[in-house]
Amino acid sequence: MKKNIAIIILITLFTKALGFVREIVLTYFFGATAISDVYLIAQTIPTTLFALVGTGLATTFIPIFSKVETEEGEESALRFSSNVMNLVLVICSVLILIVLIFTPQVVKVFARGFRGETLSLAVTFTRISIFGIYFTSLVYILNAYLQLKDEFIIPALISLPMNLVLIMFYAAASRFGNILLGYGLFFSILIQFVFILPSVMKNRFKYYALLSHKNRYVREMLILAVPVIIGTSVNQLNVLVDKNIASTIIEGGISALNYADRLSGLVYGLFVIPIITVIFPTISKMVVEHNEEGMNKVVNESLVSMGLLIIPASVGAMVLARPIVEFLFLRGEFDVQAAVLTSQALFYYAISMLAYGVRDVFTRVFYASNDTKTPTINGVVGVVTNIVLNLILSRFMGIAGLALATSISAIFTAVLLYRSLKKKSMELSFKSSLMKMIKITGAALLMGALAKFSYPVFLSKAGSSLGLIFSIVVAGALYLLLIWLFKIEEVEKLKDIVKNKLKNRK
Repeated sequence: MKKNIAIIILITLFTKALGFVREIVLTYFFGATAISDVYLIAQTIPTTLFALVGTGLATTFIPIFSKVETEEGEESALRFSSNVMNLVLVICSVLILIVLIFTPQVVKVFARGFRGETLSLAVTFTRISIFGIYFTSLVYILNAYLQLKDEFIIPALISLPMNLVLIMFYAAASRFGNILLGYGLFFSILIQFVFILPSVMKNRFKYYALLSHKNRYVREMLILAVPVIIGTSVNQLNVLVDKNIASTIIEGGISALNYADRLSGLVYGLFVIPIITVIFPTISKMVVEHNEEGMNKVVNESLVSMGLLIIPASVGAMVLARPIVEFLFLRGEFDVQAAVLTSQALFYYAISMLAYGVRDVFTRVFYASNDTKTPTINGVVGVVTNIVLNLILSRFMGIAGLALATSISAIFTAVLLYRSLKKKSMELSFKSSLMKMIKITGAALLMGALAKFSYPVFLSKAGSSLGLIFSIVVAGALYLLLIWLFKIEEVEKLKDIVKNKLKNRK
């Protein structure tokens, strides 16, 4: 498992780096402007609409597939997979038809601040990009299938062709017309489906022309998916409120919030998604086997592994928010005002980086146990809290208030899930993980203090870019030294692995 996580982290590091090149290209050509706001709304609408249904089905697909395969064999599991795919495609067709008929109204729901030409362009973009949800739905299911077959490399690489296509369309749109941004969204999703197909065929996937909601496993999955769909719907309502409020605060507000979220999401993508991707099928199998001791070990190791990586990244993002944003984006159409807005949002998003990881690990424990109701209820409470805080804090803090509201609600949701886990009859104990987290946090805070005081010194000596790099390197070295001195078990194991590999090479 650890080997798979390490490989996925390395691949994700590469794909996320390319993703940031994509964001830099977008900011260079379009900055934080009305055009970039329109593009991001056209990107958000199909993603949000599909998430209402697709996330619930894809999340419950893995544990039910494992159950079908265990009870009835591989062929029945493949028939079940085809049935699910066909069902999702029918749902997508209904969603697409609704959006095509009511496009202006749908856009206004997501960005009520859009008027005139901005609204018209958003409608055009959305009518092009909405067809991409067909391929998004297929990729969701086929990705889950590959993970069940212990194939993690291709799913981890799936954003590679998407990013390349988007970068090409950004450059083309800047020369030949903004309409190409809409077509770029569609083709970036299509290429993901094309990319994943060979690996799916290699892993003996067989498609059946089946469509029945009466199959007992499909019914079971649909029942389990309902709470997830409700929870996802509420989460997407939160996204809708964020962008709606941002569209009324300032032109480019949606873009600034998006860029900050992408920076924060880099940490999530690098250090949370690889862990979640690997442990979910493992936990699902352990639940079927009633191996609670093994599940406890996997969950605790996952939490500590995330903490080792996320906590210092969170502290660093808070301390160096403005220099990081300027280093990455301050060029072309991305001006100083956009940098200020984005760095403020990044600071407050960074507060909840670990909370998102903890929340998603706990959620997967519930999902693996076929309990989708508990995380949904907790998630609804968290999102309602977020929306209320959005409305309050945005009045006093603007874009930064939206980011702070998101962080507070994420932390609140993680705490609620922890309390719910403690109430369940599971042999899960987090005392050892908590003590290690305290040590990690102490090391990260000392690292952050050094970065805070060293950056101005390096800035005056070497300039903004080199000053940022030097301060990160020096502070990072201190963090590595401290966690080594604190003798955290996971660090000790990693050190032993490195030592053994070095000995074997001699």
